[in-house]
Amino acid sequence: MKQGIHPEYKDVVITCSCGAVHQTRSTRLESYSVEICSNCHPFFTGRERTAESKGRVERFRKKYGKNQSS
Repeated sequence: MKQGIHPEYKDVVITCSCGAVHQTRSTRLESYSVEICSNCHPFFTGRERTAESKGRVERFRKKYGKNQSS
């Protein structure tokens, strides 16, 4: 590696709004806060909501009068 061309890589503390604290390394800031992390994000916690798709075709046909039975 060439000397003097790489940024300083230091330990940082990331604090989430849910209260979780993560320690990592970064070239940017010494510590900062985020709004959401893997401890509180619905995708990672299993509380993710999915769109209800049951009956979508039937509702469309009812709304627009497409009652074709082919």
